[in-house]
Amino acid sequence: MWNISLSGFSNARALAGAAALLLVLHLAAPAAAEPDLNTLIASADPSEQVQWGERYEHAEGVPRDAAAAVKLYCHAADKGSTRAAYDLGWLYANAYGVPRDEALAAAWFRIAADQGDAYARRMLPRMNATGPLPEATCRLPDGSTYAVRKPVRSVPDPSRALVTQWVETLAPEYGLDPDLVLAVIRAESGFDPRARSPKDARGLMQLIPQTAKRFGVDHIWDPVENLRGGMAYLRWLLDHFNGDVRLALAGYNAGEQAVISHRGVPPYSETRGYVQRVLASLGPSD
Repeated sequence: MWNISLSGFSNARALAGAAALLLVLHLAAPAAAEPDLNTLIASADPSEQVQWGERYEHAEGVPRDAAAAVKLYCHAADKGSTRAAYDLGWLYANAYGVPRDEALAAAWFRIAADQGDAYARRMLPRMNATGPLPEATCRLPDGSTYAVRKPVRSVPDPSRALVTQWVETLAPEYGLDPDLVLAVIRAESGFDPRARSPKDARGLMQLIPQTAKRFGVDHIWDPVENLRGGMAYLRWLLDHFNGDVRLALAGYNAGEQAVISHRGVPPYSETRGYVQRVLASLGPSD
C-alpha cells in the first residue's frame, strides 16, 4: 500500500547533505578583504568612496565607523559627488554616529540639491535651519573638522545685483570689461546660478566640468568660483585670439578648436546667434 522508494529517500538525504556542506563552506569562507582606509581615502574614484562610506555608516560587512564614513564622503563630495553630499546631509540630520546638526545637514542638502538631487530638495524644508547656511564642512564624531582641501561653500542664491557687484570687483583682476562679463552671463545663464544645460554646462558662466578643472575650479556650483573660472577662460580666449572679442565669444560658446578649425566664427547658427546677442547687449562701440 505504501510504496516508498528507498533509493529516492537516499538521494534526497544525499542532496540535503550536500546542501548542508555547501552552507558550512560558505559560512566558513573568509569575507572579502576590507581595503585599507588610507587607500580608500586616496582613491580617485568617488563612487568607490561613497560605497565604502555607506558600508562604514551602516556596518555592512565592516564594523560601524562614523569617522571613516565622514572622511570618505568628504573626499567624494570634494570630487563633486552628489550622492556623497546627500549622504553627509542625511548623516548630520539623523545623528548617525555624529552630533545632530540640522544647519550643517541643510548646507550639504543644498549642495546636493544644486547638483540636481530631487531627494535633497525635499529634505531641505524639513531642516530646522534659520538664517544663512554655514559652510558645508565635514565634522567628525568628536566635533573636530576634517579638512580635505578647502571647505565646500553653500551660499544662498545670489541676487542679480550681488552677481553684478562680484563681477565689477573681480573682472579687473582678469583684465576684463565688467560689461562684457555681464553680457556673457546674461547670454549663458540669465543670471541663474543653478542653470544646467543639456551638455552639462553649469552655473552662472555655464562651465563644463572639463573647463572648470582646466581653470582651477574645485567647486563648480560655488557662484564665485564659477565666475572666476569663466573669467579665466574668457581672458585666455582673448589672449589666444589676439584680443578679437568676436572670436573669443565664439570660442566660449563652441570651443576654441572650432574657431581654429573654421578660421573664424564657426558656421553654427547657435554660435553666430550667441556672438550677435552678446555684442548687441554691449551697445555700439566708440
